[in-house]
Amino acid sequence: MDFFGINGWEMIVLLLLAMFIFGPDRLPKAISDGVRMARNLIQMARNATDDLGRELGTDIALEDLNPKALLRKHLLSEEDERALRAPIEELYHGVRRDITGAKDDLNKSVRDLDPRTKAVSAGGPTEQPKPRAAVELYDSDAT
Repeated sequence: MDFFGINGWEMIVLLLLAMFIFGPDRLPKAISDGVRMARNLIQMARNATDDLGRELGTDIALEDLNPKALLRKHLLSEEDERALRAPIEELYHGVRRDITGAKDDLNKSVRDLDPRTKAVSAGGPTEQPKPRAAVELYDSDAT
């Protein structure tokens, strides 16, 4: 059972918590007040969308109250949306190419500076330096 993202155990805990907060005698009235408030909020939202739809001269659903969805669905045609998106997408792809190039250059520089990846020079040492052993932080004989 999944009711508004709340499973059965969570619902039972919420009901018990409500029982302790309101008490068994006031709980039914609190529930009816909550349901009445939810109905009023839904009715207010419907009235607001109806008024907005009448003002704009188009049908609007509750999902359309998101500004992006409202603009996309009711005010812009598909050609207008593509025309608005084109320069932003070009800018995005250009910045992405630049960042990828800078990242590649940085990785190359790190590889070039890392002594573990450098080739041994002809006139230099014949092998890579070995890592130093861990240094003891205390004298084991003194303890």
